[in-house]
Amino acid sequence: MTPAISEYPVSIAIDDQEFKQFQQLLLEKTGIFLSPVKKPLLTGRLNRRLRELGVRSYADYYRAIVLEEFPDELQILINCLTTNETAFFREPRHFDFLRDLCGRPEFLKRMVRVWCAAASSGEEPYSIAMVLADTLRHDNWELIASDVNSEVLDQARVGYYALQRGADIPKHYLQRYCLKGVGQHAGAFVIGPELRGNIRFQRINLVEPLPALGQFDVIFLRNALIYFPADIKLHVIEQTRRFLKLGGHFIVGHSETLLGTVSDFKPVSPSIYRRI
Repeated sequence: MTPAISEYPVSIAIDDQEFKQFQQLLLEKTGIFLSPVKKPLLTGRLNRRLRELGVRSYADYYRAIVLEEFPDELQILINCLTTNETAFFREPRHFDFLRDLCGRPEFLKRMVRVWCAAASSGEEPYSIAMVLADTLRHDNWELIASDVNSEVLDQARVGYYALQRGADIPKHYLQRYCLKGVGQHAGAFVIGPELRGNIRFQRINLVEPLPALGQFDVIFLRNALIYFPADIKLHVIEQTRRFLKLGGHFIVGHSETLLGTVSDFKPVSPSIYRRI
């Protein structure tokens, strides 16, 4: 029988050796390096989980994950420890670039494919989708939205947000692609089903062998590379670039760069690269 949560202390302590075990596990499974200063973050996010499971120490929790005593617990750990800061139309210059790119005559004549490889809770892929739907204006685009965190992907599939989250969505996009909540859903909005239907949400771990995804015209991998050590960052770039068409564009966050990584990326502007 699992003991009640109240039987355990409010905070379960973690020592340096236990932290290093989780640090190494997260690095191996996701490529993300959890620096020592993030120890309070780890305990803050996992303490309640340990109490829910009736686990009295981080050493026991680590052992249970490694021995697969709790089904799906490794994914739950990943969900707890991966960062998911995002917003609609964050770094707006990228969306201006996408709009201009998709407005070119050659893009209006064929299927346009985009991959958002760090989709989080959906704000970024829905921003991309609004631009694609508005610019191409017919069903000739496809968007794959992926993330290593299965919990935020479930949120993204639903497309339900507090109204204040939509403050940076252009008004005409709000009116065209979003439905305002009423009654018990007042103060919220949901992405319309037509837009959601053109997006394929899929859990993908970028450090593992990638599934067959086809070729893309644009890949967004924004504000994710900064969490990887240099060798894993290079591995992720080399993996994802294989899915980018020659002449396609690879977009990273404003605090990230592809310079000094692979030789076939030419900078178009800061944080936007073209595969040559």
